[in-house]
Amino acid sequence: MKLSVVLSALTLALATSFAIPAAQAADPLVIKFSHVVAPDTPKGRAADYFKKLAEERGKGRVKVEVYPNSQLYKDREEMEALQIGAVQMLAPSLAKFGPLGVRSFELFDLPYIFPNKESLYRVMDGDIGKKLFNLLDAKGITGLAFWDNGFKQMSANKPLRSLDDFKGLKMRIQSSKVLEAQMKALGAFPQVMAFSEVYSALQQGVVDGTENPMSNLYTQKMNEVQKHLTISDHGYLGYAVIVNKKFWDDLPADLRDTLDKAMRDATVFERKIAQEENDEALAKVKAAGTTQVYVLPYKDRVVWQQALLPVHKEFEEKIGRDLIQAAYRAAAEVEQERAAQATAPAKKDKPGPVKADKVRKQ
Repeated sequence: MKLSVVLSALTLALATSFAIPAAQAADPLVIKFSHVVAPDTPKGRAADYFKKLAEERGKGRVKVEVYPNSQLYKDREEMEALQIGAVQMLAPSLAKFGPLGVRSFELFDLPYIFPNKESLYRVMDGDIGKKLFNLLDAKGITGLAFWDNGFKQMSANKPLRSLDDFKGLKMRIQSSKVLEAQMKALGAFPQVMAFSEVYSALQQGVVDGTENPMSNLYTQKMNEVQKHLTISDHGYLGYAVIVNKKFWDDLPADLRDTLDKAMRDATVFERKIAQEENDEALAKVKAAGTTQVYVLPYKDRVVWQQALLPVHKEFEEKIGRDLIQAAYRAAAEVEQERAAQATAPAKKDKPGPVKADKVRKQ
C-alpha cells in the first residue's frame, strides 16, 4: 500500500515537472523596448513597426512591449536597466555610449563630421559601424542596428546667427564630452539634462536654448518656448538599437534570426521616414508662427565650422584618430562618386567635413 502511494506521488511529481515547462513554453517571450521620445517621432514609429513585424513573424512566440516618452526609464537610467535585464531592448542616442565608457561612439557627436546622409550611412553600415558594435560586447550589450534622426539645429530665445550670439547662453546638451566641448567652443555654457526635462527647463529659463533635429523639437513642443531657430546642420543625432547580450544569445537561433530580420526591415522603414518627418516638423514650426526660423548661409557655416574644428583634434585620442580619418575618407569618397556621376556641378547644402588643418573645400 505504502509502495503504491509513493509510486503515485512520484508519478504525479514527474508529470507535474514536465507539464509546467510545457505550459510555460506556450507563453510568448516578452521583449520590453524602452525609449525616451514621443511615439510620433521616427524612432517612436520605428519601434512600433518593429513590434508589429516581430509579433507577426514570431507567430505568437514573442510579444514586444514598447514604452515611449521615458515611461520606464529616463536617459541616465536606461543603460543600467538594460545591463541588469530590467528591459531587453533600447534605442539610445549615440551620445549615450561615451558615458558608458565606449568613447569611440562619440565620433557621431563631432560637429560637422558628416556633410550628408550618404557619408553617414557609409560609416554606420560599413566596417566602422561593425567595429563600434563589437566594442559593446564587453558591456553585456549587443548592437542590432543604427537608426536615424537627423542633423541638429540650434534654438534659443535670441537670434543665433553669429558666434558672438552664443556667448553666455546656457545650452542644454546630452551627456557627452564632445557636445560639452562644442558648446564651450561657441562661447556657451553647456548644461547636461535629461530629454524629458528640457521643455520645462526652457519654459522656466533654467536653460536658454538647446540643439535638436526638427522632429524632436516639434514633437516635444519646444517651439512654444523657443523664439528663434537656426538651421545650422552642425551636428548629427542618431540612435543605436541595442539588446541585453545574454538575453539575445540565449534566444533560440530561429527566433533570433526572425527578430534580426524584423529589425533590418524596421531600420529601412525608420531611415525612410526620418528625413520626411524632420521636413514636416520644420514646416509645422514655421506655420505655428511662434518661432522665427533662420537658415544659416553657407559662408557663415564655414565660419562655424572653423570655430568647431578644434573639437575634432581635441578628441582624437579618446575617439580614435583612425576612426575620425575613416569618416573623412568616407565623406571624400562620396563626394568623388557624386562628382563623377554628376552631369552638372552639384549644389551643396552645407560645407563638407573638415580636417584638422583646414576647412575642406566643396
